[in-house]
Amino acid sequence: MVTQLPPVLRRGNLLLGLAAGLLLVHAAAAQELTSYVDPLIGTGGHGHVFVGANVPFGAVQLGPQNIFKGWDWCSGYHYSDSLLTGFSHTHLSGTGASDLGDVLIMPYTGPLKTDKGQQKAPHQGYLSRYSHQRETAQPGYYAVTLDDYGIRAELTSTERVGMHRYTFPKEGKPAHVIIDLKEGIDDKATDTYLEQVDAQTFIGYRFSHGWADHQRLYFAIKTSAPVPAFALYNEAQVLPGKSGKGVAIKGVFTFAKSPGTLQLKVGISPVSAQNALANIRAEIPGWDFAQVQQAATQKWNQELGKVTIETPDPAVRRTFYTALYHAWFAPALFNDANRDYRGTDGQVYPKAPFANYTTFSLWDTYRTEHSLFTLAQPERVGDMMQSMLAIGRQQGKLPIWHLMGNETNTMVGYSAVPALAEAYLKGTPGLDGRQVLAAMKAASTRDDQGVGYLKTLGFIPADKEGESVAKAMEYAIDDWSIAQVAKKLGEQADYKMYSERARYYQKYFDPHTRFMRGLTSDGKFQLPFDPIQSIHRQNNYTEGNAWQYTWLVPHDVPGLIKLFGSDAAFVQKLDSLFIVQGSLGESASPDISGLIGMYAHGNEPSHATTYLYAYAGQQWKTAEKVRQVLREMYRDQPDGISGNEDCGQMSAWYILSALGFYPVSPSSGAYVLGSPLVDKATIRLPQGKSFVIDVQHNSPQNLYIQSVTLNGQPYPNSYLLHRDIVAGGTLQLTMGPQPNRAFGAAPANRPREVYP
Repeated sequence: MVTQLPPVLRRGNLLLGLAAGLLLVHAAAAQELTSYVDPLIGTGGHGHVFVGANVPFGAVQLGPQNIFKGWDWCSGYHYSDSLLTGFSHTHLSGTGASDLGDVLIMPYTGPLKTDKGQQKAPHQGYLSRYSHQRETAQPGYYAVTLDDYGIRAELTSTERVGMHRYTFPKEGKPAHVIIDLKEGIDDKATDTYLEQVDAQTFIGYRFSHGWADHQRLYFAIKTSAPVPAFALYNEAQVLPGKSGKGVAIKGVFTFAKSPGTLQLKVGISPVSAQNALANIRAEIPGWDFAQVQQAATQKWNQELGKVTIETPDPAVRRTFYTALYHAWFAPALFNDANRDYRGTDGQVYPKAPFANYTTFSLWDTYRTEHSLFTLAQPERVGDMMQSMLAIGRQQGKLPIWHLMGNETNTMVGYSAVPALAEAYLKGTPGLDGRQVLAAMKAASTRDDQGVGYLKTLGFIPADKEGESVAKAMEYAIDDWSIAQVAKKLGEQADYKMYSERARYYQKYFDPHTRFMRGLTSDGKFQLPFDPIQSIHRQNNYTEGNAWQYTWLVPHDVPGLIKLFGSDAAFVQKLDSLFIVQGSLGESASPDISGLIGMYAHGNEPSHATTYLYAYAGQQWKTAEKVRQVLREMYRDQPDGISGNEDCGQMSAWYILSALGFYPVSPSSGAYVLGSPLVDKATIRLPQGKSFVIDVQHNSPQNLYIQSVTLNGQPYPNSYLLHRDIVAGGTLQLTMGPQPNRAFGAAPANRPREVYP
């Protein structure tokens, strides 16, 4: 794209004109970033990503909905489908569990219908066939033709308001729009309400039970034209009047003839319908669909521009920017334009001093995505952490997997701890260290989920507690993070105690089999033992087996190497991970995916494993494995993500690994060097600073680091420090086709378990 510089009318304005022109060129380049995003990447296979119209970290995710048919429809949409039931305003992206799909709206023509229909009998309901050939998906915009009705549906959004534009055919069939509050994505509506306020205003709520046990969502709808006829139903029963309450309330707008183009603005709120109306007034006061779409595109360009890359490979460019797009979906705002929100305790907190967030997939995202936020979204990190601390106060513990004001208690560990520790240790403004430490200690001293055994026995017995090894390994990571915060605060007793608890993982290491194994109440290793199928036989691991969990010691890799006895023994076993073959069994978790040997990139416990070679002085092997994963486990196709996206974690791994470094232990403030996939990258930092990664002689064959300089000075370490990145500067890596085995080999140049 070429932008013409503005004319310079006076010689004295020459420098000003050139500067302005360069700014315009830069802005024009930034505007092109959305063209590299393909939102359909990850909608096939097991990626489970959301497709539709949203803005970065927005509360509204407005998108198409298929009939729910199981695990691969967790986001409400799967690329293999061809039937669409409507457009709903809340979705999850990449999760392994399903929920949301609130306030489903569908335009249609012909006879009035109030049921969506069935997969095998679609014409019995209002659903429609659709085709990818007549579907458009872009950041902030989605459009599709409803083939059964000839209706073109277009969607865009702001943070809290979804905007619909329906273009009906001109023929004389009656036109309808249904608001179906019964329907969701694999949840059950428990109480629904819809009221017509005037000819163009409708309000209501949808309470539901699903993964989020007590979800409450309020909404308001404004139409661009008066609705001539409005009918209410509870399921199929006609209700009198202009308002209705029940478990399956539906409302239908009817136009005797085609209305041409009809637009809807749908505001949502966790607090009240009046706040939802206020959100509409605050965010979309007019009816200019194109203007709202343009604003959404600008927001995406701004956020995609936080990290920019140069690469000759268009597939890498599409994959990278789509990954960045997916990484900015969650956490999602869970407040109103006036900052009101509803807490986990069900109470309304008016005008909160921070932007409240929800959708914390922490067991997944603490490993990489929160590190990415500290680099590329630092202005949001403080609010995310304040949201976690508020949740902790309201429910008595930090969030585990928090969704729409509800604690789902999904996954193991108290994984808010490493995210909070990382944010505090990296200097996020506004975080009170003693408040953070108190919240962490409260999370780590409960008696549920095996923590009681940990406190009394020093381990979690496999015959008393399910997923005992996985829980203990995650707790060790979490406790190490607490120890680092205590150390910074000068709390030596806490530092000593949590450092000791962080080493409890050692009790699970069997020196004979060289695996992490379950322990029975008498302290003996549980029998029988199968490192591949142990997930089924003993249930000691979470979505994994002993091959994958043996390496889950990111906070103390040198300590793990000592358990193996030597660097050589550690590397030999790690090599075996990537080549061992065996059947996981028919009942294996579908999350164990993206396999290279028994390395499972499709699930998060494996995400740091390729980088562990550097701790044994063989960074070049990390380079080999990282490049293999980047090339084999990600593609610019609908099935291009090798496992669940998990609210951005799979994408965050790709982003940082493609840049050339990875946070093995996020709370440590260090990143291990891998093998950059891009030729050049720029991370734009606050105060106008930037960090540039300049990769010389890069190619698919030249995957090994030959030498490194940082700000022009030779850099012998196989790791980077966070403080050096955020200070701004240039990292230059020179690549080659053969390993430089000396790079990072000396003990002094290897990653260490902690950096001040």
